This record gives sequence, structure tokens and C-alpha cells, in this order.
Amino acid sequence: MTRLDRTMTAVVCHGPRDYRVERVGMPEAGPREIVVKVDACGICAGDCKCWAGAPMFWGGETPYVKPPVIPGHEFFGTVEELGEGAGEYHGVAIGDRVIAEQIVPCDRCRFCRSGQYWMCEVHNIFGFQRQVADGGIAEYMLYPATSRVHKIPAEMPLEDAAIIEPLSCAIHTVNRGDIQLDDVVVIAGAGPLGLLMTQVARLKTPKKLIVIDMVDERLALARRYGAEVTINPGREDAEAIVRSLTGGYGCDVYIENTGHPSGVTQGLKIIRKLGRFVEFSVFGSETTADWSIIGDRKELDIRGAHLGPYCYPIAIDLLSRGLVTSEGVVTHSYALEDWDEALKMAISLDSIKVLMRPGYRANR
Repeated sequence: MTRLDRTMTAVVCHGPRDYRVERVGMPEAGPREIVVKVDACGICAGDCKCWAGAPMFWGGETPYVKPPVIPGHEFFGTVEELGEGAGEYHGVAIGDRVIAEQIVPCDRCRFCRSGQYWMCEVHNIFGFQRQVADGGIAEYMLYPATSRVHKIPAEMPLEDAAIIEPLSCAIHTVNRGDIQLDDVVVIAGAGPLGLLMTQVARLKTPKKLIVIDMVDERLALARRYGAEVTINPGREDAEAIVRSLTGGYGCDVYIENTGHPSGVTQGLKIIRKLGRFVEFSVFGSETTADWSIIGDRKELDIRGAHLGPYCYPIAIDLLSRGLVTSEGVVTHSYALEDWDEALKMAISLDSIKVLMRPGYRANR
């Protein structure tokens, strides 16, 4: 692309089920801002539910999503342009491989000012708010001045670099579980996040690591990544198996990552009294549960997990040392022009992690 050609190809969200491949204006870097040539951007389960019209994205009088907006928050790329002071402020140079965290903090609210930037009250997340936080399913994107930017080693394989964002979420979620050496840990859901959580939880060396999912191929990957027990609840009694492994008590830590209401009610059954229940999922609909289980019956510690705060450097380090891998997680790549096909694949059970790669051409 020449500097005279200030347009680029991007996927643009105009509303639920209305995503189009378009030519749009190319971003320009203002003070402390960075323009990045996108190398890859993963399609997240949240992206799929946003496309489908989930209420958490589109409900209410002022929906969270502000279209038209370029989707995608699992991106990374190469520095193309630096605004005034951006190189010094972010510690990067033209040609560096870089990633920005999912959120664009306001740096003014009580959460940002106290270091809890991932809970920013304004809460602009890349890929959901037009202009202020356009996402990475495009040829180029803008990292605003308040972005949290991290450098990626030049030698890191593309597939590994592409999972830094979900891996950071996985690390934060596992940390929220406060896993101890004698804990029995259950991870419900073996999609991309669940498989990365499995790899991270294994590094915590719990007493036993159990993964639950409905897809046998994903359970096989979970065993490869360190799960000692895998359960398919479509044909096995998960509660009975977990209780049989814990003297009848139930698991110490339950990490819910299915995004389905049954994953919540299942967890409330198989977790022990005084256990730690960690919720990460994005749901397409509301979940109903007997809340007396949480208080009166089990006195559970319910912990949410959101984004990957302070975990990007850890994710980059784990990948660099070969302690976590993208092998088996990243399954498909598509060009921007093939968005419809890519989305269909991402929604299906035939994929795990689907990447959008500008200029990609499959070897045929």
C-alpha cells in the first residue's frame, strides 16, 4: 500500500448478523498513538456471540457495541507508523512486533488511577466501539495513546503470537482460582481458552487436573496438555466421577469456561463446600441457578475473571520458553475476504482457534 492510498480492507460490524468486508479509511497516528500492520487476529467466542446478537452486547437502550466498528481483539502486528512521542512513551520502534491489551483504558476513572485498569469504568474494548477502539480484523489498526503495549520477540512463531491475548486471559483466570498443590481442579470447557487454561493450570501442579467437554477430540488435546482425567458429560456422570476422585467431597476449584448455563449448574453440584468457583465465560443468555447452594449449603467463594491484566508479559515468557504451545489450538487461517467462511468455521465444532490473516493464501 502506498502512502497515497489511504484505504484498507477490513471486516465491519454494522449490527447483529450484519458484518461486511469493506474498503475503509486507514488509521493515522496522533500523539502517542501507533498504527500497526496486522499480522493476525483470532476470532473469539465473544465475537461469535456478538455477531449472533447476544443481549450482553446488544441489549438495553444503549447497547455496548457502537457500530459501525471493526471487530477483533485477539490481534498483533508490526509497527507501521508512530505518532509524536509514541516510540518513547511505549518503548517501541518502526518494524517492532507488538500487541496491545484488549482494553483501551481511560486512565482517569477510579479503577484506572488505582492500577485496576482492566475494570475501567468507560470500558472501551477493541472491536466493539467505533473509532475509539476499532479492532484487528483489518489490514491496519490504531493503538490509542492509553493502550497497554507489549513487544513480541521477532523469532516467536505467528501461531504462538496469535494466542498471547487468550493465553493472558487464561493465566488471569487460573490465578483467580488460587490453586494449591493439594487441590483437585476442574476446568469446564475445552475450547481455545479451556485448553490454554489446562496448560497453565498444569504448571501450578495441582493434585489432580480434570477437564470436562462434550467433544472427544478436544478432551484428547486436554490430556496431551496435562489433564489427568477427562470427562464427556454427554455419556458420563461428571458429578459421580469427580466425587469418586475426592472422597465424596467434590473439587476444590471449578473454572467455568463453557459459556453455557449447564456449565454453571454442573459446577455448583460438583464443587466441594468452601470451594472456589471461577467464572470466565461470555454467555449468550441468562443463567438460572439455586443461589442457596452458594451461601446456605456450601459457602462458596465465587470469583469472576475478566481480560488478562498484568499477564501479557507472562504469556509471552511462557510461550518463549516452550511451556505453553499453540500447537493443536490454532487450527485454521483465513484471508479477510473470506470472513463469512471463517466465521462459520469458528462457530462450528470443526475448529478450535480460527485466525484472520490479511493477505493470507492457503497452500493448495
